[in-house]
Amino acid sequence: MSAGPFRGNAVLLTGASRGIGREMALQLAAQGARLVLSAREAAPLEAVAAECRARGAEAFAIPADVAEEAQCGELVRGAVAALGRLDTLINNAGIGMWARFDAMSDLTVFDRLMRVNYLGSVYCTWHALPHLKSARGRIVGVSSLTGKTGVPTRSGYAASKHAMAGFFDSLRIELAGSGVTVTMVYPGFVATGIRERAFGADGQPLGKSPVREAEVMTVDTCARLILAAAAARRRELVMTGRGRLGMWLKLLAPGLVDRIARRAIEQGR
Repeated sequence: MSAGPFRGNAVLLTGASRGIGREMALQLAAQGARLVLSAREAAPLEAVAAECRARGAEAFAIPADVAEEAQCGELVRGAVAALGRLDTLINNAGIGMWARFDAMSDLTVFDRLMRVNYLGSVYCTWHALPHLKSARGRIVGVSSLTGKTGVPTRSGYAASKHAMAGFFDSLRIELAGSGVTVTMVYPGFVATGIRERAFGADGQPLGKSPVREAEVMTVDTCARLILAAAAARRRELVMTGRGRLGMWLKLLAPGLVDRIARRAIEQGR
């Protein structure tokens, strides 16, 4: 275990059993953070908590479905009971989709996307906020570049991430002067496995990734960038040079950004 900006910090991390969440948990453990980890499936979640404890960290696993407000309340109460306080909330839990809207045969996908990606963050943040105010703590929202601009085949996912961005941008203004900071991060494609589990047009998991996983950002790099931005209490972090360029181009040539987004999806990177 090495000293780091999160040493001794009481952190609640959702979506911690796989991908970016798992890697953030391991990196936080290496820094000496005190962790409560959450995800829906108990077995893989406990395995990550065990990995964190093997690194010398204090780590608790509390399974929860963030789409259910009552479970979010129980999660936060359990985290405070386990850690004694709450310094940082990382809203990382999320699910995806990969299908054209006109090909969709199951619109319940849109409800699930909004409940997990957007409302899950709202619920966890609402229950955690009194504790974070007491600690003058941090809120982190893990969004996506689709939270900045629309992307074909990702309509429901992009909508949920846009909602998340609007919520946290508004909350940041409300919390000015409270000592609580809000950091929004916008990764591009990351090699996480989320696309294999993303919903297809029929509402079932795809089972395979349509992206060239070997050519996209690693979870190690993504997690490191997120935690650095959170430690510095940055307002937001748009990952990748192409993502940052796209934000400027959207102001100047929005049609070009549409074409770039379509090409990125077609090429799978």
